[in-house]
Amino acid sequence: MISLALAALFLVLSHFFVASTPLRSQLAGRLGEERYLADYTVLTLAAFAWLIIAYLRAPALVLWVTPGWTVALLLPVMLVGGVLVTAGLSTPNPVIVRQGRLFEKADIVQGILRVSRNPFFWGAGLFSLVQLIMLGDAAGLLAFGSIAFLGIVGSFVLDAKKARQQEVAWQAFAAATSNVPFLAVRGRQRLSVREIGPRRIASGLIVLLIVLALDAFYSSPGVFSNARIAFRWI
Repeated sequence: MISLALAALFLVLSHFFVASTPLRSQLAGRLGEERYLADYTVLTLAAFAWLIIAYLRAPALVLWVTPGWTVALLLPVMLVGGVLVTAGLSTPNPVIVRQGRLFEKADIVQGILRVSRNPFFWGAGLFSLVQLIMLGDAAGLLAFGSIAFLGIVGSFVLDAKKARQQEVAWQAFAAATSNVPFLAVRGRQRLSVREIGPRRIASGLIVLLIVLALDAFYSSPGVFSNARIAFRWI
């Protein structure tokens, strides 16, 4: 469990104290932008790999049992999270690395950006938050809690960074959108399912079904549980 706690802490700190502080510009200045991005990608993948391995090796320590009716209520949240992730990955967005030029486009706020300007962050955060509630164990709390924290809090950190970098362009973009999902839809924007696209929504549903299948696989006696026990000896 100590390894998992350290992995969860490393995942969060490696993002906030490298990519979201003046250290980023210093490293990019020394290494070059391309080298920095490549190295940071490797660091992020290593952090997630450590988290996954530590999670699989962590002992099962149940903290609470989630009632079935709660799980049913959380399914729509997971679906929204899945759509935010898939649409966020495939929708042009000026806040994404190397996409800052999109701030100049007058009609950039379309599709999932009408829901949130940081859809991937919120999607990963909501998905992870639901997972830790459904699992109800210490390992899930550390693993998925760190991802949820990174996604949700990270969206506000990203907003602050883009506001410093883009200034005037950011003010116009932020005024037309919202960070928290659906807040802008209440007045500044309209929800357009057509713009989001049926393929992105279907992909979000597929992500939900895959996660539910893995959850069922994980919960099956003698299947994933035994694999997780065996993994602790690796």
